[in-house]
Order: sequence, then structure tokens, then C-alpha cells
Amino acid sequence: MPSPISLLRPSPIPLHAVRQLDAGRLRARGDAGFVRVRTGVYADRRLWQDLAPWERYLARVHAVAARRPDTIFAFESAAALLGLPIFGEPRDLHTYDPDRTRSRRFGDVVVHTSEDPKMIRSGVISVTSVADTALDLLRVLTPAFALAVADAAIAPSLANATSQAHLRALAETAANPRRRAQALWAVDRADPQAESPAESISRAVIEWTGFEAPELQRWFSSEGFDDRVDFFFPRARVIGESDGYDKYAAEDSRDAVRGIVAEKQREDRLRRQCDGFARWDRADALAVTPLRRKLHAAGLRAERPEQTVMLATLRARRPDGRHP
Repeated sequence: MPSPISLLRPSPIPLHAVRQLDAGRLRARGDAGFVRVRTGVYADRRLWQDLAPWERYLARVHAVAARRPDTIFAFESAAALLGLPIFGEPRDLHTYDPDRTRSRRFGDVVVHTSEDPKMIRSGVISVTSVADTALDLLRVLTPAFALAVADAAIAPSLANATSQAHLRALAETAANPRRRAQALWAVDRADPQAESPAESISRAVIEWTGFEAPELQRWFSSEGFDDRVDFFFPRARVIGESDGYDKYAAEDSRDAVRGIVAEKQREDRLRRQCDGFARWDRADALAVTPLRRKLHAAGLRAERPEQTVMLATLRARRPDGRHP
């Protein structure tokens, strides 16, 4: 059985120390084919440019680890290594020093201390535990993003996942009452069946716009097929799908076409088994109005007043998901 530390996410691309490149007679500092990830650590420029924002962030974390092997990573930096959701490319790299009396910043590296003790997983790379990392983020992220982290932290697909009960017990011991309440909001709504941040964010928006609470990952069997859907609203008999659209992408155009046709056939089967069908993406959920319109068009009606204060938190987020 692999050790917990071996289950951390590796760098998405190879990273090279200057001395390694020099040994291969490459001059990284002046070579346009390389990009500096951190002082003394470089990556192939073409590979770097192809990375998604959260992948670039993970590579930056590994670059710090290469330079400072004794670093303990926390917050988004630990989340990137543990496989918890990252929103965009956070500006700062976050570390934890239990011996400090106050937090400090060194350029783009923030060194945190804490009034709450933390569990540390030590190894080649050290990180705060899944539960501690999740709790740190639940206290500072806007609620919809915090729910995505809480869902992921208890999902059985996550290596070293924590339990909702443990996460709640940890949240209740937080010293700061405001942050304790903020964390508990997400913990109490966490669902291990959520399979993506888009689904988690959508669930928050659905609650705040007053629609009925959906069932997650409901199976429908018909015509010899078993189809699972992201959301099912049982009272209205409406199916909802929160897509990233990446699942339709393929290197071969023929594979892409087959994927689109198969999804269309699946949707047709599902439509024959419900009274309404809605499809949206994460951008629709974050913008609120597009998701609300699609749910209305599918036959859903709000059952409660909108929670305008909570909806306003969606507009208050920064690109890295943190409060302004």
C-alpha cells in the first residue's frame, strides 16, 4: 500500500535546476526555450504555456519544494498537492511554520502560524493534513468555493480523504467564532457524491436562489442503458447537468463527433424519463442569472426567497477565490 506522502500530486511538467541544465550545456537563463518558474528552477516553455492555471500553480509549489525541501505547505499550496480544488492560479504560495509567533510574507511566499494546532504529513514534501488544509480554506474562501473544497475533502475518490464528522469536529474547535461559523456552513452542506467544483458551486447557487434541493448522482435505467445524472429535482421531475464540456474534447475529430452523438442520445433517453432537462456550466452558476433562467425553462420554480446576501458573495471573490 502506498504511503500517504506518495499520493501527493506530482509536478505536471518536469522541472530543472540550473545546475542540471548547465550540465547538459544548456543556458537556461538566456534560452528562450525555458521559462523561470522560481530562482534556479526552470521548465520547458512550450510545456509551461500548455498548462492550465491551477497546473501552473502546482508546478510553482514543486519549484519551492525543490529549493526548500524543509518547507511545510499549507492553504492553497497544500490543497494543490493533496488534490483539493484550486480556483485559477493563486498569486501567493503558502507555507506553515509551527514555531513562528506571527505570520510573515517574503515576496510571494506567505509563512503562516496558527492558534489552532495542525497535523503534518512529513516526507519528501511536507503538507498540512487534508482536514487541516480544508479547514484553513473553508475559513477564508467565499462560501460557494468553500463548499467545493468541503465536498472534495470528504469524497472517497480523494487519497487520504477525511470524514465529514472529523471535519466538523475540527471546525468546532476553531478559536475565531466568525471563521468557525463560516467553516461550519460549508461542512454541514458537504456531500461526498459531488464530483466537481462546478457541481458544488451550482448546489450553493441553487440553494440561494430558492429552488428545491436536488439529489446528486441519480441513476436512470431505460432502453438497455444505465445513465447517471448530476442533479435530479424529484418534486419537479427535472434533471440537471453541470458540464465542464471538456468531456466532449478528443484529439481525433472522429472521436469528438462520436462523443457528441453519444451524449445527445443519452440526453434524449433522459428527456423521455423526466418533465424537464437543464444543462449549464460553472460560468452560468457563478453568474447566477443564466442558471436561474435555465432552471426556470426546465420547469423549476423557486420555493423560497432568494438569499441576496449569499449571492453577493459570488461577486466578492478574487481570481484566486479568496476574499478581497
